[in-house]
Amino acid sequence: MRLRHDAPVTAVTFDDPNLVSCAGLVPVMRLAEQAGLHDAVADRVSLPTDKGANPAGKVATIVAGMLAGADSIDDLDVARHGGMRSLFTSVYAPSTLGSFLRTFSHGHVRQLQAAARDTLIGLARRAPLLARRAPLLAGADVLTFVDIDSMLRRVYGKQKQGIGFGHAKVGGYNVWLRGYNPLVATLSTPLSAPVVAATRLRAGNAGSARGAARMIAETITTARSCGATGEIVVRADSAFYAKTVISTCRRHKVRFSVTARIDAKIRAACDSISDEQWIDIRYPRAIWDENEQRWISDAQIVETTYTAFAGTRHAVTTRLIVRRIRSDDPHQACGQQELLPAYRYHAVLTDSPFTLVQAEAQHRQHAIIEQVNADLIAGPLAHLPSGRFSANDAWLTCAGIAHNLTRAAGHLAAGTWTAARPATIRTRIISVAARLAHRARAVHLHLPEHWPWQAAFDNLFTAVHPVPG
Repeated sequence: MRLRHDAPVTAVTFDDPNLVSCAGLVPVMRLAEQAGLHDAVADRVSLPTDKGANPAGKVATIVAGMLAGADSIDDLDVARHGGMRSLFTSVYAPSTLGSFLRTFSHGHVRQLQAAARDTLIGLARRAPLLARRAPLLAGADVLTFVDIDSMLRRVYGKQKQGIGFGHAKVGGYNVWLRGYNPLVATLSTPLSAPVVAATRLRAGNAGSARGAARMIAETITTARSCGATGEIVVRADSAFYAKTVISTCRRHKVRFSVTARIDAKIRAACDSISDEQWIDIRYPRAIWDENEQRWISDAQIVETTYTAFAGTRHAVTTRLIVRRIRSDDPHQACGQQELLPAYRYHAVLTDSPFTLVQAEAQHRQHAIIEQVNADLIAGPLAHLPSGRFSANDAWLTCAGIAHNLTRAAGHLAAGTWTAARPATIRTRIISVAARLAHRARAVHLHLPEHWPWQAAFDNLFTAVHPVPG
């Protein structure tokens, strides 16, 4: 692509009041209203002083800014450009929104989190009805996964409340970084991409499992309210291998699949398994042997029975699924790898009702929550902008609402958009420029001709627009 020299651009003027750069906010924010975002915040959130007035409008402005790509308080001004006032009312300035966030206390954040859960339930109910397409949690009547994980968000301001040095891996190295430690729980099914069911901001030095049991309990309730009438499986990594987590799953009558730490007892259980019991599985670089009708793979799995937390009131006897992977030992002499192979073990404590191969593969798919974390970091969670801890916690909650709205918009856009990354949906459907034409009491949006993703925008707009009549 090259600039045209026969008609060069000679001047730039920002003076058109009938242009907007993010016309996709119109159908997405209409979807938010239909899902009950404004009503939920108005009913649930009650903040003191005049800075906390009209929380519904202010939360909606923050979410709209995040949908348009804002990752700081100043960036929320994207909701006030050009003809945005012709499309939306109660659009607040960034300074007002910053003061609003700073009025939050821990209790007010919990109120906002309750409103976020109500909105997710509304989205799960509205998405299939509006478009008559696959619901937000398609397949929840059969199987739903609850995934929970933590992530370290590094910050650089030493005056921020609640920051601490937490453990992280950078380039394969263990490092300690100053920041916050958000906890995120998601809902997904084998047929649908994950949505954020719960969030909680914690100090940077908080242990991964801190508060996890309570969040899992809340997420299970949310899942059932969203239509998860089938089997529910809670998945987590070894940081959540704790008595409280397992007990919470059993108390709420759901299944669990948690990576077990390879301690002395687990290793002894793995070493006691005979070589004849191991099963080859499909794994990266695996080869299917037609003659023997089996996979020739670097990974093998097996299951045995194991009693976790023995000697305590939380003792549980259930399945222990073990995966072993060939590991090259640099201290072995050349040629000894085949005679004396070395293995790395990965154990999963689970009461999953599925077969060995299914249960092991499903647990590995827990990594899907890492993509949710990456999507949040690539969007509104690029920064935790305030110096106050509760303000950042409220920001995290709004980021979860924006993620769910983006995911629901993708479902209504249909096709491959149901599994598209939020950044892709934001770039191709939400952040599309439009010119406003005022006709009587109506506003007509003129979007770019030959827009490559016009069909997705039309599907979304039609799904949420009220039928004339």
